[in-house]
Amino acid sequence: MSTEKSLMEELYESTLKDIKEGEIIKGTVAAVTPKEIIVDIGFKSEGFVPIEEFRSPAEVVVGSQIEVLIENIEDDHGRLILSFAKAERLKGWQRISNDINEGDTVDGRVVRTVKGGYIVDVFGIEAFLPMSLSAFKGFSNNDIMIKTFKFVVAKMNKQRRNLILSRREMVQKEREEVREKLWSEIKKGQKRKGVVKGITDFGAFIDLGGIDGLLHITDMSWSRINHPSEIVSVGQRIEVLILDFDKDNSKVSLGLKQIIANPWDEAASKFPAGSRVKGKIVNIMPYGVFVEIDKGIEGLLHASEITWQKKMVNPQEMFKLAEIIEVQIINVDKDAKRISLSMKQLEENPWSSVAQKFNVGDKVKGIVRGFTDYGAFVELEGGLEGMIHVSDMSWTKKINHPQEVLQKGQAVDMIIQGVDAQNHKITLGLKQLQTNPWNDIAQKFPVGSVVAAEVVMNSNFGVFVKLEGDIEALVYSSEIDKQQATSLKPGDKLQVKVIKVDVEAMKIGVSARL
Repeated sequence: MSTEKSLMEELYESTLKDIKEGEIIKGTVAAVTPKEIIVDIGFKSEGFVPIEEFRSPAEVVVGSQIEVLIENIEDDHGRLILSFAKAERLKGWQRISNDINEGDTVDGRVVRTVKGGYIVDVFGIEAFLPMSLSAFKGFSNNDIMIKTFKFVVAKMNKQRRNLILSRREMVQKEREEVREKLWSEIKKGQKRKGVVKGITDFGAFIDLGGIDGLLHITDMSWSRINHPSEIVSVGQRIEVLILDFDKDNSKVSLGLKQIIANPWDEAASKFPAGSRVKGKIVNIMPYGVFVEIDKGIEGLLHASEITWQKKMVNPQEMFKLAEIIEVQIINVDKDAKRISLSMKQLEENPWSSVAQKFNVGDKVKGIVRGFTDYGAFVELEGGLEGMIHVSDMSWTKKINHPQEVLQKGQAVDMIIQGVDAQNHKITLGLKQLQTNPWNDIAQKFPVGSVVAAEVVMNSNFGVFVKLEGDIEALVYSSEIDKQQATSLKPGDKLQVKVIKVDVEAMKIGVSARL
């Protein structure tokens, strides 16, 4: 019996493995407890691995094989202590020592944060990732912990088993690779998707996936826009067209409106001259208003085409942005992308019948609408406009500016002096309402008579004086002492002698030399 037992023991012991502490060996998971993984390595007793050494204990199942390090053949309690984590680290360093050098790329997973950076698991060993080299901007802590990243080996000491990583260099390297690949792919006329990275007054910068392109405001829409933010917003994903690119200077010109058909291609056939359309006012300038008559199609309603009246109109006072108005197409220039519009053409031209309405010598009424230095504009019946020249405002008084006689908005009676339908001109007279007094004036102030006068104004060529009422005369510079002329001011009294009366020219010349 003892001999049989001895043979059995010898046979059993011969099947046991000869193990050494610090050795890595394969084993089979025999059991899983809440605290430990029990592993059979073919030794006389099973070994124990703390369960916290496994990242995913739930994935460790009975019957699976794992490699472990013999940490202690027999501890104080007589148990075989194994380590899965140390085996992984040792295998990792063996692999790194054989295959990895500084500057190489490795995969790793962040396991925890430490002061000044992160600890990264690479091949089962713990490597240090400094915060300054992490390049984790835009990632949440959860994303950092659950994802696997690529790193560059920044520094490695194999003897001390010290490994420092850099993700920043990896990111830069990946960006360069993406940029080079992108530069090799892009072509003029190609459509690509991108993300709006930034917006300026002149356009938007689009990230094409490693290369930034400029989408200029003029290439955003066939319609007029005031600011790029009307079309795009930061973070928006859009499809754009490659208009041009310069790899050497890293410039890419993009287009958005070019993706759709140019509405101007059919503008001439869609909007023939003479047709009536309704449109929305999109811009108001001192010289006219821009009207959008179709998507991407704008025309100019010039100030001269707003009304038949000859007076100057201010479009900024007459119209409002987004107002809908009806206009007539005058002309379409497809090549220059211009359309001329008119409002007045929608109405009958009042100048075509002006000769029947107004005859020379007729007395008419009107409203003063504006002034120039040489006259006043007056609105007549039917919206037509005439002018009273300063020379037709008084028979006797020198008028320096029409506002000395008239006020804006004033209702006045006038005499038609002339009608020019072809040039849209009506000449009006104010003084013609009264009889020409110059024959009587010539008799009242004969040459040689001396009269008392009142100084009205000094000028370079003489002194204007008032003889009686509104009758003015000129004291020529040669007919008055220079020192005396200089000392005179409006309202001063002066004795003068009549030396010339010109009834045709309606002028009186006088002298202060009695």
